[in-house]
Amino acid sequence: MSIVPNSPALAEMHHGAPCWVDLATTDLQATVDFYTGLFGWYYSDVDGRTVAVVDGLPVAELVAAPRASAWTLYLNTPHARATAEKAHALGGTLLGEPTEQVTLLADPTGAVIGFRRAGPDWLFGTDGHGAYAWAELNTRDGQLADEFFHELCGFEVTQIGDGQAVDYTLWAIQGHTVLGRQRMGRAFEPGTPPHWMVYFTAAPEIGTDSVATRVLELGGRVTVEPYDTPFGRITVVADHSGAVFSVIDPSRATPLTDDDIGARIDDPNDE
Repeated sequence: MSIVPNSPALAEMHHGAPCWVDLATTDLQATVDFYTGLFGWYYSDVDGRTVAVVDGLPVAELVAAPRASAWTLYLNTPHARATAEKAHALGGTLLGEPTEQVTLLADPTGAVIGFRRAGPDWLFGTDGHGAYAWAELNTRDGQLADEFFHELCGFEVTQIGDGQAVDYTLWAIQGHTVLGRQRMGRAFEPGTPPHWMVYFTAAPEIGTDSVATRVLELGGRVTVEPYDTPFGRITVVADHSGAVFSVIDPSRATPLTDDDIGARIDDPNDE
């Protein structure tokens, strides 16, 4: 299950809103070639960083590193070091020394998330083929995740499942949905660690199915075949190195009705 945020423009301005994604890779050129072939990304060298561009706006960063990693989501914060200290006090684990600009940590359920300071001039494209579309936390302890991020970022938490068979919450800022949280169930392989799933947009004229086919042509894998949801047509894929991400065509979405939405949880700590 997933949903597309209703106000992606919040990404640059509000504490806790998505503001960046990056991928560490041991073969930068091969990774550049894969995503160029898949999404048509162009690249800019920004102070030695390889930044992908869609329609003139930066959408992601590819990082040369000794070890490859999954796609990492970053949330906006006015002060990364202070956020790191608060996260640690709430039960998170710091992954390296934070700076005033950026910090990387694991929440109490074990999923890795980044925070970085995105000033008023920060740019993060969220429109167009291959741009960021959505992200959701997949974890086995949904309540703990809701509580942690509510305290850390002030998210408004709304349950849209029944909380039992389907436990999926939306996290919002000032009424604008920005992220999702899903409790992992039997659909996930045993031993799958908690993780964030990053979604990229498939343009309607291209479509999710064509993107999935192109992934295979470029040496990647389709881990979940394209399927329809009320929020768009989705596929889950892995790139040539095994980094997993999702692709969604939001034009195939239908709006949620009031009957689909559970009661808002103003404070997850309330009994």
